[in-house]
Amino acid sequence: MSISAKSSAWRSAAAILLLGGLPGCAVGPDFGRPEAPPVSHYSAGTDPVATAAAAGTAQHFTPGGNVAADWWRLFKSPQLDAVMADALAHNPSLEAAQASLHQAQNDLRAGYGIFYPGLAAQLGAERQRFATAQFGENLPGPVFNLFSLSGTISYALDLFGGERRTVEGLAAQVDLRSATEQATYLTLSSNVAATVIAQAAYRAELEATERLIGFQRQQVQLAEIQAEAGTSPYSNVLSLRSQLASSEAALPPLRQKLTQSNDLLATLAGHLPAEWTPPAVRLADLSLPNDLPLSLPAELVRQRPDILVAEATAHTASANVGVATAALFPSLTLSGSYGADSTSASRIFAANGTFWSVGANLTAPVFDGGTLWYRRKAAIDGYRQAMASYRQVVLSAFAQVADTLRALDNDAAALHAADQALATAEQALGLVQANYAAGTATYLDLLNADAQFHRAQITDLQAIAVRYQDTVGLFAALGGGWWNAASPLGLGAK
Repeated sequence: MSISAKSSAWRSAAAILLLGGLPGCAVGPDFGRPEAPPVSHYSAGTDPVATAAAAGTAQHFTPGGNVAADWWRLFKSPQLDAVMADALAHNPSLEAAQASLHQAQNDLRAGYGIFYPGLAAQLGAERQRFATAQFGENLPGPVFNLFSLSGTISYALDLFGGERRTVEGLAAQVDLRSATEQATYLTLSSNVAATVIAQAAYRAELEATERLIGFQRQQVQLAEIQAEAGTSPYSNVLSLRSQLASSEAALPPLRQKLTQSNDLLATLAGHLPAEWTPPAVRLADLSLPNDLPLSLPAELVRQRPDILVAEATAHTASANVGVATAALFPSLTLSGSYGADSTSASRIFAANGTFWSVGANLTAPVFDGGTLWYRRKAAIDGYRQAMASYRQVVLSAFAQVADTLRALDNDAAALHAADQALATAEQALGLVQANYAAGTATYLDLLNADAQFHRAQITDLQAIAVRYQDTVGLFAALGGGWWNAASPLGLGAK
């Protein structure tokens, strides 16, 4: 090939590739983030500003307040902090979510390759025998070596944006996996905190129930003595035995719940229950946060991981509509090749052995039985479904925040009533003790008052635990503060 011919070939290839770089239209809908609901509060009427005071504490809500990424530290429990650190470092579900995110990120990087020309090189060496019979000759075919060296370049013009929509979908998958990782982090941290509180409550209830059973056994013994002496009816013995049996029946479920909470903490921390023992946390080791943040409704839709997952799912469905729409239009691929063949490796670059080609390939769907058309309609239906699911997730999220705010207010009222009942039972016990010392009350009266005090104490412990757990529920309902972490989710990047 002459120098002028080679120049002409490369100019042709350059012109075609330059044409391929011209921007085309991207068919299909352009996805936009849904607007936040036009409301300024979560509950009907107005949101509570503070809860009722209970146990000397009223919780206050700060609209627009910042949710800390390590919100559990507000409970001021070193034991809870230790369990949380162990869980964040070793939980397999969180590790799997991180790996899934990294996979989506690498898929996106791979998808960007479609925007660049594909270049390939081939080098071959063969020994061949040429058949002369195909030319009407009856002579032995020659045996020779064939060496070849060539390069090819190809580029698919994205005239209607199908490839761009595909990459857009991959980017949406990254957002989805990122939000899934955030949801896993939030679920893990809230489950750990709630389980530690439940563990502390079960332990306190178990101890209070055991003390109650001790007093009830004394009541039964005293009633039996009085019945034998004829000073009280035997029905009192039966009634007290029934109460004792009910209290004793409550012990095995409490022990089972305590065991289950320990096993659950071990699982959340990524350990086998047989090889890990959680720290013994007591309710007295926890402090109730007084000041609670309350994200604005417009911020909630950008913070809650489940809402972000639904949004990314809708974005993926929108991109799929573009991909299905572009498939209805023609596709154009540009290609070029240049190479050389020779029977001698030393003469592979000889002028008479070179070859080249430049061309374009246009493919258009003509008839496919409606496959592409209905595939697009299915993609549109999938997008509508994803948007409807997104709206449902937003509704549920706002309802959860509203429910939690009201629950905290009701928890404080319930705890206040339980505190009053406990204080009344304690006063009654004090009076009976004084009367017993003065000889105006029987020992059975004293045991009854003591048993009533311990029942009130168990109810009070349950109310305290519910208040703590609903406080955890508020942090979870607001999204858990992952966006305020110093590093992604507070974890080291992998």
